[in-house]
Amino acid sequence: MDTSYPREDPRAPTSRKADGAAHTALTLGAPRPPPRDHLIWSVFSTLYLNLCCLGFLALAYSIKARDQKVAGDLEAARRLGSKAKCYNILATMWALVPPLLLLALVVTGALHLSRLAKDSAAFFSTKFDDSDYD
Repeated sequence: MDTSYPREDPRAPTSRKADGAAHTALTLGAPRPPPRDHLIWSVFSTLYLNLCCLGFLALAYSIKARDQKVAGDLEAARRLGSKAKCYNILATMWALVPPLLLLALVVTGALHLSRLAKDSAAFFSTKFDDSDYD
């Protein structure tokens, strides 16, 4: 491990080659960040949110994206990582939306039943006389 100071940036352009000839270095914009493979999210989606096997599809694309990143094909890794992200979003939505809708239905059903109970309480508290049955 190199601990010498000041450290030099290995990507910094140098003004002279080894043979002493001058050269020009071009920097074409900022380097793009490495592609994300969303592997941890995919594992979580596979283990906990695997409705319709969307989590498994996300895991497969995440592994493919990681393989392409290691192989050096960054564009393919970005494309596969994007697909993994889409499948992860779908798996998360499929796992979270139905329970939330069910909870909303239970709450609105309970509110509706409580209103019905209040309205029918007056009916059951009515006292009838014997003359009403003649």
